[in-house]
Amino acid sequence: MKKWIAALALVLALLLGYVAAGPFLTVRAIRAAVKEGNPGELSKHVDFAAIRLSLKAQVNDYLVRRAGPEVQSNPFGAIGLSLAGSVAGTAVDAIATPMGIGAVLEGRKLLRRVDGSAADRDAYAPVAPAEPLKKLSYRFESPSRFTATVANADGDPVVFVLTRDGLNWTVTDVRVPLERMLP
Repeated sequence: MKKWIAALALVLALLLGYVAAGPFLTVRAIRAAVKEGNPGELSKHVDFAAIRLSLKAQVNDYLVRRAGPEVQSNPFGAIGLSLAGSVAGTAVDAIATPMGIGAVLEGRKLLRRVDGSAADRDAYAPVAPAEPLKKLSYRFESPSRFTATVANADGDPVVFVLTRDGLNWTVTDVRVPLERMLP
């Protein structure tokens, strides 16, 4: 009887260890998929539909807060906000793709600013190798929620939220610093 209890305790400990290591294994798999440029493998670990919805909600909330109550109460302002939201939704659709998420994971800028620095670059210079998820900070928020934070090209934090479904972990949300990305 003691052997059965010990075996059950061992199985439970191994299962708990696998669940606790799950987000780290998922981050490792995502890092490898981005480095190899494998969108199929990346799609196994990232829920692009959920990220798209989350980013659209973040952008719409930012635009409404930025506009203020006087613009929201004005009929023309409401039309303008609607148009701005649809344009932003198109940009979000471009970001919530394997290539867009890969760029974010590598810390690259998504929206290139018009600052004249592109003219100074050598078109034939070697491209730096991809370093996805460089200098991450990790945190368990609950047994089913895990966050990984990486700095973007400007040094602002971008938070990737992983959620657990059974024994699998998936990126379901990306929180971006919109204050620095959008005017």
